[in-house]
Amino acid sequence: MVFSSLIFLFRFLPIALLLLFLTPKKYQNLLLFALSLLFYAWGEVRYIFIMFFSVVLDYSTSNLIEKNRDHPWFPKAMLMTSVVGNVGMLFFFKYMGFVGSIFSLDLPVLTLPLGISFYTFQTMSYTIDVYRQKVKAETNIIDFGAFVCLFPQLIAGPIVKYSQIAHELKHRVMSLQSFESGLKIFLLGLSSKVLLANNIGMMWDDIQKIPVSQLSTVTAWLGTAAFGFQIYFDFSGYSLMAIGLGAMLGFSFPQNFNYPYISKSMTEFWNRWHMTLGSWFKEYVYIPLGGNRKGILRQIINLLIVWFLTGFWHGAAFNFILWGLYFFGLLVIEKIWLYRWLNQHPIASRMYFVFFILIGWVIFAISDLQLLAQYLSAMFSLQSSTQWIYFISNYGVILLFCLIFSTDIPKKIVNSVTFPMVEASMITVLFLFCIAYLVDSSYNPFLYFRF
Repeated sequence: MVFSSLIFLFRFLPIALLLLFLTPKKYQNLLLFALSLLFYAWGEVRYIFIMFFSVVLDYSTSNLIEKNRDHPWFPKAMLMTSVVGNVGMLFFFKYMGFVGSIFSLDLPVLTLPLGISFYTFQTMSYTIDVYRQKVKAETNIIDFGAFVCLFPQLIAGPIVKYSQIAHELKHRVMSLQSFESGLKIFLLGLSSKVLLANNIGMMWDDIQKIPVSQLSTVTAWLGTAAFGFQIYFDFSGYSLMAIGLGAMLGFSFPQNFNYPYISKSMTEFWNRWHMTLGSWFKEYVYIPLGGNRKGILRQIINLLIVWFLTGFWHGAAFNFILWGLYFFGLLVIEKIWLYRWLNQHPIASRMYFVFFILIGWVIFAISDLQLLAQYLSAMFSLQSSTQWIYFISNYGVILLFCLIFSTDIPKKIVNSVTFPMVEASMITVLFLFCIAYLVDSSYNPFLYFRF
């Protein structure tokens, strides 16, 4: 079942929060674990056994590591069991059909379980951290299960490491102050998703319906911009919703986006976009490979591995691999000589960033490589047409809103407001608009659920 509606969340959330507030502290994690499983089961009950497998696997291996630290090889064997189990599960569901198509093997193409790319990384990083003695192994399987299945960020992140919420799992405080703060963040994320991502997404869908051979150059670039805004407000909106829900429950989840579209380089962009994924690959892949400590050639090889894996993590298709390698090339060029120049020329750096990030989103959006080549050709064909006027007249306002809200200008304006009632009124109006949209519209995709 495709998890494409927020209606269940609005039905589920008030009951879940009320039950958690009323439950004694010693039983809250048990209830949180159960509610998280229920939340996941509503979206895809047939794969709930994977959640149990993930919990039992990493709970068992981490505790066996903890209890056998003096053994010469057993802890490493348990670590490899965890890594192979998690990566194997991810490969089986996400990549087996892709590999079969490459080698002409009759392998089944399976439905991707919701959130598997996120929670496998979370649990794997936990066992690695136990092995490295950065955290103590959790001895309470209920508390560990609550961490793995934590429903606010279970489906699409942010990727939360155990060390970031270990204290809160045991000693969190659910207060009215944290609830109010979390509610504001949640509603801002909901507004980003419903009011911005959904509306600009309809523009991208409309442009996709036009045969590529009939696309004018301006329309092709408008479509790319629309997709770039859609995926940003979709994913960052969900991340804010998860962070807000976490705050309501007494958890502090890490920031996942920091206005990436105000960047002046790809290096800066990837310090601002999907920050928890970038941090994960840096800590668990790039640095263990040697990072930048073994010379420039080894650093480039390490970056190649990281960006190949980053692209492949996003999807079992050649365009995602190409997308990862595309950014690898740009980042290496910046690292060798371009980055310093970009910092010295702010106007040129903005133009450079906008041009190359839009090219990147085309590669990400279109999985058919032949269609991708045709779309890229349309962007540079200089084919003139008046069709772009239709899209500007119908979507010009939402494009402008997306442009404004992709910067930190609205945040600065809101922070300058000194009257709490004004801020509360603004949040309430946004909430009412969201409810009206959800009731009236059936268009509500979540892009990152398919990754």
